[in-house]
Amino acid sequence: MRILLWAECRKLRRSNIVWITVFATVMIAAIVFMGGQEVYQGSDVHYGIKSVHDGLRYIDNAGWFMDETQPWATFFVLPAVIALLGSYMICREEEEDTIKSLRIIPINEIKLTAAKMIITFLCGIFLYLLLFAITFLAEAVLHFSELSAKLVLGFLKEYLLNGIGVFFAISPIIALVSHKKKGYWLALVFTEIYSIAGLFAGMSNVLKTFYPMMAVFNLSGHHITTAGKTMGSIIVLLLCGCLSAFILKGLKPRRS
Repeated sequence: MRILLWAECRKLRRSNIVWITVFATVMIAAIVFMGGQEVYQGSDVHYGIKSVHDGLRYIDNAGWFMDETQPWATFFVLPAVIALLGSYMICREEEEDTIKSLRIIPINEIKLTAAKMIITFLCGIFLYLLLFAITFLAEAVLHFSELSAKLVLGFLKEYLLNGIGVFFAISPIIALVSHKKKGYWLALVFTEIYSIAGLFAGMSNVLKTFYPMMAVFNLSGHHITTAGKTMGSIIVLLLCGCLSAFILKGLKPRRS
């Protein structure tokens, strides 16, 4: 397995799709930052502190950028690009017609697909940590004196758990692509629909706990909820992971 992981990392270094995912991560941070330039008036309670503002921008609130970027990235960008990355890695041998050479070695295709899933998992965490680094640096430039270690570490934990949760939530979609070894762009489209549907699922108290994309926020602590609902969300995400493992285990090597 270690050799397979090493080989997949080498393949990714020569692929442009990695730059696509990084570019998408930077772009969503830039879009949210520009949205934070909007001016509002009135009083609000931000992280437990009530204040009155007159012509203040959203981005002027310490922690706003790190807090708002998470849901925007999770509903609209990162799950789709992570699914694209994982699906591309699974499909590339069929598309580039190198799978025949791999079968001559021979190679265990189930282990190969599992290695690709592990790399996808690590890349998903990396993208969320990259997003955290971008938002944190922006916050440090704007509000360095107002940022506490507790606040920053809390957001770091949320971003890390978001990356883990998103992978489990979308893993069945990536695993299903393994059956056909084609159509990784369709995986991006399906995952995008799946993610955006979370906005509507959040309107229901039940779906807010058990819909996988919403369960991610309960796992990370971005949504304040009860311990019971958090446990229910964790179980849902674990079931998604088990479903993808079941799909991968049921794969049979395809012969030319």
